[in-house]
Amino acid sequence: MPIIANNALARLRAGKTAVGFGVSHLRSVAIAQMARTAGFDWLFIDMEHGAFSVNEAAQLCLASLPVGISPIVRVCTDALDEGTRVLDNGAQGIVVPHVDTAAQAKRVADAFRYPPQGTRSWGGGIAQFAFAPPGNAQAQAEVNAETLVCVMIETEEGVANVDAIAATPGIDSLMIGTSDLSADMGVSGQIGHERVQAAYKAVIAACAKHGKRAGMGGVYDDTWARTYVEWGARFILGGADGMFIMQGATARAKFFGSLG
Repeated sequence: MPIIANNALARLRAGKTAVGFGVSHLRSVAIAQMARTAGFDWLFIDMEHGAFSVNEAAQLCLASLPVGISPIVRVCTDALDEGTRVLDNGAQGIVVPHVDTAAQAKRVADAFRYPPQGTRSWGGGIAQFAFAPPGNAQAQAEVNAETLVCVMIETEEGVANVDAIAATPGIDSLMIGTSDLSADMGVSGQIGHERVQAAYKAVIAACAKHGKRAGMGGVYDDTWARTYVEWGARFILGGADGMFIMQGATARAKFFGSLG
């Protein structure tokens, strides 16, 4: 079987934005189709802050592949073993938070690429080939090419090392975690602060220099989201299930409450 294309990665390679739907609370596999119908490009399955097991994350990944929304999982910083397991069970990409150095970035890249690019172990037939892969060497090369590996820049140390991080082979994207970065800077929540702006400029410039894609998370204000996208952010977390539910539910409750 041919490999299932990573639509989010294809959009990034074409210079387009790829917008993600964050999932932290919902467990139904229906969310994959809902997010795709709503117009999102990838599903951000959050195992860092969401209480997902590997099995639950895998079910969402398997539900995403047939509907054309790319399943991408964020694991905890040191939970690289969970990352390889979800990749073996349908994920088309991994996001690793709190990467501050090139050495950390290399460890991430090595873990999620098959040899000769990395050290990932081959586990046999995987969902990206509808469980009917070609020979090992061909399958591993194709999976390497279709797997998106993103590291998050969330501290001033990470910003200071961004050029070396962006130069790391095997890393596709550097995403600013704006909430944690602003907190680390002592300006928590000030997503348009001049130091946050400077960080975006540094990350976007490093990505452009090394052929990587800049990402944006934690920016849900339309003005600043537009600004950072215009500057070059392309791999974008557009919001999350809890936020979407609360916004929609609050608006409806307010409407009916106004009727008396």
